[in-house]
Amino acid sequence: MVYSMTGYGKGNLVLHGKDITVEVKSVNHRYFEYSSRMSRFFGFLDDKIKKEVQGMISRGKVEVSLMVRAVEASETKIEPDVMLAKSYYNALQTLSDSLSLPNNADVLSISKFEGVLTQVKNEEDSEMLWNDINQVLHLAMEEFISMRKTEGEKLYDDVMMRLDTIENIVNKIEEIAPGRTDAYREKLYNKLQVILQDRQIDDARILTEAAIFADKAAVDEETTRLHSHISQYRKILSANEPRGRKLDFLTQELNRETNTIGSKSNDLEMTNMVVEIKAEIEKIREQIQNIE
Repeated sequence: MVYSMTGYGKGNLVLHGKDITVEVKSVNHRYFEYSSRMSRFFGFLDDKIKKEVQGMISRGKVEVSLMVRAVEASETKIEPDVMLAKSYYNALQTLSDSLSLPNNADVLSISKFEGVLTQVKNEEDSEMLWNDINQVLHLAMEEFISMRKTEGEKLYDDVMMRLDTIENIVNKIEEIAPGRTDAYREKLYNKLQVILQDRQIDDARILTEAAIFADKAAVDEETTRLHSHISQYRKILSANEPRGRKLDFLTQELNRETNTIGSKSNDLEMTNMVVEIKAEIEKIREQIQNIE
């Protein structure tokens, strides 16, 4: 099964007097990269959340948002830091005096400075809190992975279709490649006829030149390797394991063999086929960048 690295999931439950919401979203990334958004009060759970997420996916730039709202009045209380508030006020008064501007500070404006008002949670069971949050996290991850699976199926179908297209073009190249030597020999013979006119043409020399051309222009090794790479590509896509990096390597190999065929091509028909293959490879490269 192929999974996309792009996904989104959301979970929400009310448990033990708390309304818990978890959102998980990701975009493609070469490795696993984790970030989170949550109140600092729940920061002690961040490593656990990261471990849970990493246990379910292998690649992608993932962001987890955690929101916990108390639905019971006694859950939290607000405590002021009076000394810090006085320090802010004194600092503002100093600025006012220095700049000859009025000090418009009031309680509301000072309360908005960091640390003046602090949420203080009542004592609670941290293990129960983690179990509740983890339950909601898994709900979000189920939706998140389901979306990645749906997107992955689209990627899988598209890449498979393009591999079929490449294989069909390679088959055509194998069909026309043997005739290139005969065409070259005939072209060389006709050209010598014009140059030598009534003089006798050395057939042995023409055969030698044609053999040299056939050796230089042979693409059977390249087409054989392309068939092998395409076969490996399909197997990796169908495997139940992380496959992004393996596909990156195989894509490079597909491109390398195609470039070699292009360098040996001396006719328009084969050149056009090489261009078609390279176009499909580039589209595949774009798609696999989002495969986990």
